[in-house]
Amino acid sequence: QVQLVESGGGLVQAGGSLRLSCAASGSIFSINAMGWYRQAPGKQRELVSVITSRGSTNYADSVKGRFTISRGNAKNTVYLQMNSLKPEDTAVYYCNADLRATATPRRDYWGQGTQVTVSS
Repeated sequence: QVQLVESGGGLVQAGGSLRLSCAASGSIFSINAMGWYRQAPGKQRELVSVITSRGSTNYADSVKGRFTISRGNAKNTVYLQMNSLKPEDTAVYYCNADLRATATPRRDYWGQGTQVTVSS
């Protein structure tokens, strides 16, 4: 019964900021990594950022220097601080977790998505 729930999306003007959060809940055995993907209308889903269980991070070139990914103390939450937002950042943002549920093989789980709209 693993579930990922995102929050924090909304409408913001260009240059503004938003903070997305994602919480993983349920019978989780271990988490290898958590991250964020996004999908804009008419485009394929793309990786935004990932953070591993050891704290290593990766970012898409388009968001480097503007977005910051971090994990909560409980290690079952992940945040995406988005600064200097651009209209090109408009998309549905999805939380992703590479984890093992108890007595279950490791696989990816996805949240429901949260809409981020950046106006010009």
